[in-house]
Amino acid sequence: MNGLHPDLARILVPEETIQAHVKVLAHQISLDYADKGPVYLVGVLRGAFIFLADLVRHLTIPHVVDFMSVSSYGKSTESGVVRIVLDLREPIDNQHVIIVEDIVDSGKTLSYLYNMLKSRNPASLRTCTLVQKPKGPLDVPVDYLGFKIPDVWVVGYGLDYADKHRTLPYIAELKASVYTK
Repeated sequence: MNGLHPDLARILVPEETIQAHVKVLAHQISLDYADKGPVYLVGVLRGAFIFLADLVRHLTIPHVVDFMSVSSYGKSTESGVVRIVLDLREPIDNQHVIIVEDIVDSGKTLSYLYNMLKSRNPASLRTCTLVQKPKGPLDVPVDYLGFKIPDVWVVGYGLDYADKHRTLPYIAELKASVYTK
């Protein structure tokens, strides 16, 4: 494909497909929460910020946006122990909460956040993720899913490798030679 960055193997999800499906997800969330009051959307930084921004622009229900940042310690390509770097600004007791994540890979980060936020007594807690890899059963449900992708390293639309390629408008496979150097 002409114009593809040399770090990239191929485009997995084109921009138009992402934008169309984000609208579908926003429509479904709007239907599910139509008469429940504001929805508290928790974006997981940094990867989910582009997805969350596009998602909330299409919601037709009252909503609040907040962010959390977590860090996963471990080897460069493996998940490790998860810890909170930035917490929510307000309590979520009796709020309808949706965790908005960029990617579910091993599921460790989403599981950690889900269980931690569940302990804060929300009225309901759901999850929304842009992409999910096919790795074993998860401890928590993915209620709203953008795309299932192959088990490859992906970048674009918020996803990055070493802070590169995050702002691409599509999701692309990163060449293995880039992250195995």
